[in-house]
Amino acid sequence: MIICIGAGPGDIGYLTQRGAELIRNADVVAGFDAVVNVVQSIIPATAEVVLMNYRDQVAQLDLVAAAHHAGKRCVVVFMGDIHFSGFQYLERVERACGHPVETLPGISSAQILASRAKVCFDETTFITFHRRGDLTPFKRHLVHVLNDGRNAIVIPCPWDAARSFMPRHIAAYLLENGVQPDHPTEVWENLTRGEAEWHGTLAECVDKEFTDMSIMLIRTPTPMDSQIEPPPEKPAEAA
Repeated sequence: MIICIGAGPGDIGYLTQRGAELIRNADVVAGFDAVVNVVQSIIPATAEVVLMNYRDQVAQLDLVAAAHHAGKRCVVVFMGDIHFSGFQYLERVERACGHPVETLPGISSAQILASRAKVCFDETTFITFHRRGDLTPFKRHLVHVLNDGRNAIVIPCPWDAARSFMPRHIAAYLLENGVQPDHPTEVWENLTRGEAEWHGTLAECVDKEFTDMSIMLIRTPTPMDSQIEPPPEKPAEAA
């Protein structure tokens, strides 16, 4: 068995019960150092732990695949939810194994932010730039989302200076492409782990620096009207 598990946004309290059960029964637990650290307290003493980073992930996943093919119960842990920002990592796991693998979703920072900021996903689009490859189609999509009057929850790209697309870069790009500067904007850092929040406008965000552990909310200036039934009229007071 091999299964990929979303380990939540950084606090083990957000790990699902099913995910915890699979980790406690695993022969091999693998993942990036920071993610494995989140679940360290429930990894069995008998389990082999395979740590990796961006540079050695392919070689380390080959070790996990070999253990899987040898009949061991293997778990690969992802930060947040696999299908929010981890899809390229999932591709690497499946390439190493040579076949599709089972996945168990987790709670993402986008879901936590929606809860903190009280936004509805029906009226909000999620976009992640935390990925390899050409970001241009996703940048254009973000412009269309905001011009369509929707909120946007955005995970920035924090890698090397040549590719970084952090909140200030995102704000500058949007302004350069005609998005109105008065969009209410929030940047939240370290969600569930000593979180901090910044509130301002898209224009003000251009001059702000944030850490790699950031997620961004750009609100529409004209929120959708409520579509629930109107409140009942109060009876007229007796004279």
